[in-house]
Amino acid sequence: MNATKFLVATAALTVSASVLGAGSHSGGHHGAAIGEPGLASEASRTINVEMHDNYYEPESINVQPGETVRFVVENKGNLVHEFNIGTPAMHEAHQSEMKMMVEHGVIQGGTLNHQMMEMDMGDGHSMKHDDPNSVLVEPGQSKEIVWTFEGGAQIEFACNIPGHYQAGMYGDVNFE
Repeated sequence: MNATKFLVATAALTVSASVLGAGSHSGGHHGAAIGEPGLASEASRTINVEMHDNYYEPESINVQPGETVRFVVENKGNLVHEFNIGTPAMHEAHQSEMKMMVEHGVIQGGTLNHQMMEMDMGDGHSMKHDDPNSVLVEPGQSKEIVWTFEGGAQIEFACNIPGHYQAGMYGDVNFE
């Protein structure tokens, strides 16, 4: 990576981290308003989520404030997809980081370059995409998130890979 690209990437991560107020890709994209990572042993239920090329099944979910849910997320599409729990503003801010992952070859259509995800971007930042409220899933793969919802905020689950959210790949989290 040349010095200019490195500086641009580092600046983008710094700006994104300050916008989110919760850290970088390796630091966390979550906050008290949306909830916190939960324990699988405390999950009241499991919700299976299928990711297809630019839509989810189910298209929305209902939860109780304080409820812990285990999500089993399976990518049934042909492209890499993300399942990310956050507010619309969090998703908008996160999209610039996902764009950078595509531009740097971390996300390559239907595959992830796992070696590039480990790359040190400086100042403790990487492209690991290991936040507790988000999974990045290759076609045919499954991952899990266990999340305890706070309640009171407008929350969505979304894919923030460039163009996917805009194509309709998001769904509402409704509080009962």
